[in-house]
Amino acid sequence: MPFDPSRVDCWIFDLDNTLYPAETCLFDQIDVRMGAYIADLLGCDHAEARRVQKMYFHDHGTTLAGLMHFHGVDPYEFLGYVHDVDMAPLNRAPRLEERLMRLPGRRLIFTNGDAAYATRVLDALGITHCFEGLWDIHAMEYKPKPEPSAYRGFVSAFGIDPTRSVFFEDSARNLTPAKAMGMQTVWLDFGTDWGARARDETAIDETIDDLAAWLDALAADGHLG
Repeated sequence: MPFDPSRVDCWIFDLDNTLYPAETCLFDQIDVRMGAYIADLLGCDHAEARRVQKMYFHDHGTTLAGLMHFHGVDPYEFLGYVHDVDMAPLNRAPRLEERLMRLPGRRLIFTNGDAAYATRVLDALGITHCFEGLWDIHAMEYKPKPEPSAYRGFVSAFGIDPTRSVFFEDSARNLTPAKAMGMQTVWLDFGTDWGARARDETAIDETIDDLAAWLDALAADGHLG
């Protein structure tokens, strides 16, 4: 079903590679630090650490979830370490800020990262004030997207009507539970294998590759305030 902005009063956004361009490679820094953490934890080389990292990500939704399950890793310690990255690649995004502020209704962040890291990203982009609230991995009780419980908790906490909401996400598999709840969905497709993993076309209402440009088009069509 094509995206219908007239049915939306709650705009929900993933964080990484959604609110900033994937080509900034910010998550690449996190990826490297995850590998280093796992190599140190398991006493293995970096090739084995990467294998474990990706296996846990694919099987458990996040690398952290797998590390907690199999190794009892403290989530605050892990997230503090892997999110200690340089925000210099991020530039302030006044165009995105202006478009977000014109969206009619509520604006929320729904991320498998943690609030401390998300706040640093939003501050670097200059868009922190654009959002009413944020639901992070701690709030999800470490059961990340695409676990249905993460969505149920988020919707309940913020009093969201899923049928009046749209969810923007770069990982296609994370759209399926949102669609099952009645949300409209927009997939940011950057042509990556991980982004397309477990893609279900029936769970995607619209596919884009540039959020700000898409919001520009929405404004040009008269759908923004």
